[in-house]
Amino acid sequence: QVQLVESGGGLVQPGGSLRLSCAASVFTSDYYTIGWFRQAPGKEREGVSCISSSDGDTYYVDSVKGRFTISRDNAKITVYLQMNSLKVEDTAVYYCAVNARLRRAAPLCKGYYGVDYWGKGTLVTVSS
Repeated sequence: QVQLVESGGGLVQPGGSLRLSCAASVFTSDYYTIGWFRQAPGKEREGVSCISSSDGDTYYVDSVKGRFTISRDNAKITVYLQMNSLKVEDTAVYYCAVNARLRRAAPLCKGYYGVDYWGKGTLVTVSS
């Protein structure tokens, strides 16, 4: 059973930075796409950023472009999300998610393909 463990959430002031990490356990797929989704109170969950393990193809939702950077360490089966210039509207629970067969980033983040495994989430609160 694959487990995804997120870390790095917390409280930060507007304009600040946080780095989220997600480590996967016992993962046997050679190719997969992994990424971050978020859900704010009263809103639907949205794909924030995704990355493929094969060629590093990335996707970012428009609202985070230029502020967030996704990266991965294939050897450690870990994905990171560097979040800079955080805004109040970035406040949400951030979930790590993986599709164990997909090789492109956008289809996972846009919901065209399903998620095979979800993490439990980590809360990011941006507030002064």
